[in-house]
Amino acid sequence: WNEIIELFRAGMPLRKHRCRFKSYERCFKASEAVDCLHELLGSNQNFGPEVTRDQTVKLLKKFLKNHVIEDIKGRWGKEDFEDDGHLYRFPPSSPLKSYPKKSSCGKEVIKFPDWNEPKSGTSQEHIPVKSVAMNSEMWYKRHSIAIGEVPACKLVYRRELTQTNIEEIWKSMTLSRLQKVLGLDSLDEVLDTKLVNSKHIVQNVYNVSKQGIVTLEDKSKELPHWILSAMKCLANWPSCSDLKQPTYAGFERDVFKTIVDYFGQMKEPLLTFHFFDIFVSVLG
Repeated sequence: WNEIIELFRAGMPLRKHRCRFKSYERCFKASEAVDCLHELLGSNQNFGPEVTRDQTVKLLKKFLKNHVIEDIKGRWGKEDFEDDGHLYRFPPSSPLKSYPKKSSCGKEVIKFPDWNEPKSGTSQEHIPVKSVAMNSEMWYKRHSIAIGEVPACKLVYRRELTQTNIEEIWKSMTLSRLQKVLGLDSLDEVLDTKLVNSKHIVQNVYNVSKQGIVTLEDKSKELPHWILSAMKCLANWPSCSDLKQPTYAGFERDVFKTIVDYFGQMKEPLLTFHFFDIFVSVLG
């Protein structure tokens, strides 16, 4: 929208016209506006030569309703634009639309790790850069979305990701996702993010068996096979005849008690007290 308005205002010839024995400076006929805008749209990479004259007239109708143009008496909005000899002009005020800004929700933003800063001793002055002649056409092509104030460019150095970089990425994305799921302004209410070990997150992501169970680096801490079999038996109860298990009354309660006794004798519960509050918040 803003780009086409800029192009139209810059390319539309303004001349003196007469209407009903009166002269008007810096204006144009409706048909002249259609000719000019139709040519601009046809040569623009975002539209192309497929744009018809009728579509151009419809766009000029929108221009008139949005006060991009006005008739020589200053009327717009309720007026209608036709491909004829009526005279129009550009209003003195800017017709460009301001881009919407994101509303501030007051939430703490978890910063993404930054490792693209240049190494110490590296100067951008010694980096060869091919000069480009920036004519108006190329400028509009390069900034077809952000017409207006263009921020300064920053040279980004491509650097190989280290294992630390990868771990920090997983940690930042996990914490950001967790904060969004909980709908909290900050994770400080339930979790000290400094205590979250990024190595543990990577371990849970990359070391998963075909059954969807995370494999431990220390095999000695894995659950015994008989405990996994007992849990599998209960998960499939009572349709577990293929496991050739006893079917006496109360068998499932005995299996459950065996599992409870095993986990009950552990020094630390599976759900540690350190993460108790955050799990309760997630389940809630």
